[in-house]
Amino acid sequence: QNIGSGLGKGDGITASFLTGVLAAVVAAPCTAPFMAGAVGAAISQPPAIALSIFGALGLGMAAPYLALAFSPALIRLMPKPGTWMVRLKQVLAFPMFGSAAWLLWVLVIQAGPNVLAMVLAAFILAAFGLWLWGLAQRGEAGLKTRILAGLTAVPVLAAVAMAKPSAPSGLLSEAYTPARLEELLKEGKPVFVNLTAAWCVTCLVNEEVALSGKDLADTFKKGGITYLKGDWTNRDPDITKLLEQHGRAGVPLYLFYASGKSEPVVLPQLLTEGIVIAAVTGS
Repeated sequence: QNIGSGLGKGDGITASFLTGVLAAVVAAPCTAPFMAGAVGAAISQPPAIALSIFGALGLGMAAPYLALAFSPALIRLMPKPGTWMVRLKQVLAFPMFGSAAWLLWVLVIQAGPNVLAMVLAAFILAAFGLWLWGLAQRGEAGLKTRILAGLTAVPVLAAVAMAKPSAPSGLLSEAYTPARLEELLKEGKPVFVNLTAAWCVTCLVNEEVALSGKDLADTFKKGGITYLKGDWTNRDPDITKLLEQHGRAGVPLYLFYASGKSEPVVLPQLLTEGIVIAAVTGS
């Protein structure tokens, strides 16, 4: 904002040109949803047609400035600055919140609920960092303020790291059902059962730390192990029955049925990748 206001100062041609550039840069993210079709068409056309499309977009953005330049009297018709501008800015924040919510919904569909938890945690860390920065700005210049400003980077960098989606592990799962488990056991195949829930923090941590590594995926693939995942988020009665069979009142529960065995090995509630690999390989 400071750079833009500095470059746009003055009444010369250069200042006017840079003001237009600033307006285009600021407006581009907001107009992108409406111009996507035109831009998409332009980049697939010959140069003359593409330039004409981009030229039309530029003229459209410049039209209000051109109108005021040719007829300065039109300025009298423009709304006067006042509190309404602040209120309008605040109201327009809600469509932005809606856009963020929609993008998070898309992210969950693409990458799963674990990523949503990481992004929300990143939001909290970023807000904490901005709060620290605000305290530093309001403080008096000195060592304490500089330390506080430096600490701002810690939660912000952690937020960036958490918001970065992790690479898929390649460990594919099937939905747990008693019929599917019985079918696999009759065929003599090894089976790993993970009973989990979206609200179970321990489950989510285990899946990220112990059940998402490439080594584990390779071990499952090499051993022909079928991975069954039971979602108890909404209290599935079949999963409840399996939990009760092993003396559990809730998730997580991890079971490994070795090839040809009808009784499973019960794994600990807190997992590491090494614990799981040792259990399924018998080492």
